[in-house]
Amino acid sequence: MSISPSREFEEPLTLSANFLWGGAISANQSEGAYRADGKGLSTVDVIPHGENRLKIKLGLEENLAIDPSAYYPSHEAIDFYHTYKSDIKLMAEMGFKVFRTSIAWTRLFPKGDETKPNQKGIEFYRAVFEECQKYDIEPLVTLCHFDTPMYLVETIGSWRSRKMIDHFVNYAKTCFEAFDGLVKYWLTFNEINILLHSPFSGAGLVFKSGENHDAVKYQAAHHVFVASSRATKLAHEINPDNQIGCMLAGGDFYPETCHPEDVWAALNKDRENLFFIDVQVRGAYPRYTNRLFREKHITLQTDPTDTEMLQHTVDFVSFSYYASRCASRQMTQSSEANVVKSLPNPYLKKSEWGWAIDPLGLRIAMNTLYDRYQKPLFLVENGLGAVDTVGTDGQVQDDDRIDYLRAHIIAMKEAVVDGVELLGYTTWSAIDLVAASTGEMRKRYGFIYVDKDDAGQGTGKRIKKKSFAWYKQVIASHGENLN
Repeated sequence: MSISPSREFEEPLTLSANFLWGGAISANQSEGAYRADGKGLSTVDVIPHGENRLKIKLGLEENLAIDPSAYYPSHEAIDFYHTYKSDIKLMAEMGFKVFRTSIAWTRLFPKGDETKPNQKGIEFYRAVFEECQKYDIEPLVTLCHFDTPMYLVETIGSWRSRKMIDHFVNYAKTCFEAFDGLVKYWLTFNEINILLHSPFSGAGLVFKSGENHDAVKYQAAHHVFVASSRATKLAHEINPDNQIGCMLAGGDFYPETCHPEDVWAALNKDRENLFFIDVQVRGAYPRYTNRLFREKHITLQTDPTDTEMLQHTVDFVSFSYYASRCASRQMTQSSEANVVKSLPNPYLKKSEWGWAIDPLGLRIAMNTLYDRYQKPLFLVENGLGAVDTVGTDGQVQDDDRIDYLRAHIIAMKEAVVDGVELLGYTTWSAIDLVAASTGEMRKRYGFIYVDKDDAGQGTGKRIKKKSFAWYKQVIASHGENLN
């Protein structure tokens, strides 16, 4: 006998009344003004556009001196440091309920290890958050978004040193106190798992000849975990209303075939990424790391207090989703298009940069994360990097972006009906900015076009794209009108 579901079990594709719609940027990809008002150098400030970029991001380049003949995208970016008021006004016009951004550690602590902050930095971010408050926009703030202080890289080896924990906690404490009442939602580290794939970008790691790269990366990860837990504990003590999240570069791995070894390969690639959330949500290392560390010849240096400290876990799980991934027992054709390597998936279309377009993969990823952790989720990055051009009529017709976002919002809503608890959705990005992976401006993500090219040339003029009006309509209808 078959049983048909009755209408009482059917649910409409609706989101909670307090669902947070918005968009995201980061300090290092938008602010520019890399030396203004006492700011110190961060890791992103020594990563140039061009052929040497990848070697530096992988932690394989020891000479990190700034080359006067090279172009460094973060130095100017889109000049959000000076245009934040008009940019936030445009976001408010779209109806943003939340704006995700980050604080540049070296704007508050130029070297990273000072005891007292640079007041100019405090004043800038307070002004940004007050501008958000003016439009009833909730800031969602990342403390460290791929911009570790260079002084700490050069003097103590960045996160390979346990000393980083105290420096980060001092910085976090300063932020929680200085912006108390202005910021409620915090993320400690952006895409924390990227330190495995892009070690210098993710954790300021530069490898020495002959050392075990895996051992260095996982030791750095341990220090990051302890720092994040201490910051989480502190945030809750300073204000119990603070909500602290972790952040993952998300997307499940599919096995290339149903061959058991391909399935096993995909499971292990997923574990490689989910490990970072396992620790931050469950408050302890998963048992599968015992074998992993043994086989990779990793012996973590820990403190007796670490076990207890890790139990100060996050309130929610945030993640980025751009694409699903594909793995096999023989990863011989891995795609170089994305930071996290993946085999090409023949069943999916690709973006201009070779990223798989897979809306159903978002629904799968959301179910994976919620089933595994039973914590509220926050989708804090999702978008399409594409070449956008200004037409002779002065307009930017970005229909591909609208199609991409529409399909992913539908998948996101389906996941909510599946039972996933979702706090909000911030697209990547609110406005065009420097692409973290390639350092390009032509790889555009925003609803707002910025007149800048890959060499930093252009007026910086802002132009509303076609997607601007579309997303405004999406927010106004609470995700119901996606036409």
